[in-house]
Amino acid sequence: MLPVFRKEINGFFSSPVAYVIMIVFLTAVGLMLWVFPDTSLLDYGYADLGVFFNLTPYVMLFLIPAITMRSIAEEVRTGTIEWLLTKPLTRWQLILAKFLANWLLVVLLLLPTLLYYYSVYQLGNPRGNLDSASVFGSYVGLLLLGGVFVAVGLFASSINENQVVAFVVGVFLCFLLYVGISSVAGLEFWGTLAYPLTWIALDEQYQALGRGLIDSRNVLYLVSVIILFLFLTEWRMTALTR
Repeated sequence: MLPVFRKEINGFFSSPVAYVIMIVFLTAVGLMLWVFPDTSLLDYGYADLGVFFNLTPYVMLFLIPAITMRSIAEEVRTGTIEWLLTKPLTRWQLILAKFLANWLLVVLLLLPTLLYYYSVYQLGNPRGNLDSASVFGSYVGLLLLGGVFVAVGLFASSINENQVVAFVVGVFLCFLLYVGISSVAGLEFWGTLAYPLTWIALDEQYQALGRGLIDSRNVLYLVSVIILFLFLTEWRMTALTR
């Protein structure tokens, strides 16, 4: 697994795409957090990172499929998927290596945003007047949500060898899981089914973690969604290599 893991990381940082994605992510989030008048913390008058944690998932659901779209689609297009699987490497080891490599890239994307926490912490009156427990829970939620988007992106990448198709499908599935389910659950005709539908929506799980209490049920649910899409990816790869 380790050579595949290193290959993914090296392939990402050896191309300008990696740096463009990082710059776009940090610029978009930074502008929304500090510059745009409707979302700027400087206009709020109190120290809070709620805007950052509310907006970042929407940026991630576009950027993470852009990171993962080539992971399997490129291997299928070039024919290297068969070559890889002739090595002492199982499909699960290949999938996990690609998943962990892409998830690490998400962690690296989020790491510089700790500067926002430090800045808001210093700007508080008195200094440090910030709900750190809520921030910690939200970061845990972001990491797990990023893991879900990575798993979804890998599945989308396994559907078609065309990277553009993989990107579009990945964005659609991430948007459906994060926003679509809760929006559908808000329709009046669901009645008593509205609550369970709302609970399985990713945004509900993410927001629950952001309240500052790490509930094992939310963590287990997000991990279960990751495992589900990894199983779907393995199923697709089995069909591709028959």
